[in-house]
Amino acid sequence: MTEDAYLFLLDEDDPTAPLGVAPAAVGDLACMDTPAVRAWLDAQGVTATSPRLRLLPPEETRAIPEGAERLPIPLGDEELSRVRHTTAPEPLARLEEELLAWRDCADGRDGLIGRALAAGVAPHRIVELTGVDPATVTAAAHG
Repeated sequence: MTEDAYLFLLDEDDPTAPLGVAPAAVGDLACMDTPAVRAWLDAQGVTATSPRLRLLPPEETRAIPEGAERLPIPLGDEELSRVRHTTAPEPLARLEEELLAWRDCADGRDGLIGRALAAGVAPHRIVELTGVDPATVTAAAHG
């Protein structure tokens, strides 16, 4: 398990705000079937498919509005990777897909890592997606 991600509720006045991701968009998450999450949803008067319900990975939880109802949830590595991919802007999401695909071949590694860094993919995310040594990503960032 990793650091906690957060489920939170958007303000009722603006449920279309582009913050976080709807849990249903990420696919099955084991935590959504736990008694704690079900009880929290019941207490908030929402369902797991509510347009107000959002999810953010641990590194983005500072963006949750002050006073918003929130619940920390543990995610497995694969679940967290899906959340991060789903919350990434489209250009970064496409690069992340390339980084994931690259795991199976080494052709063009340095170019792909360089493009990902230039586009704003965080070095730790590149390591997570590709499985390369962090020193390789650091060298590409400074090279």
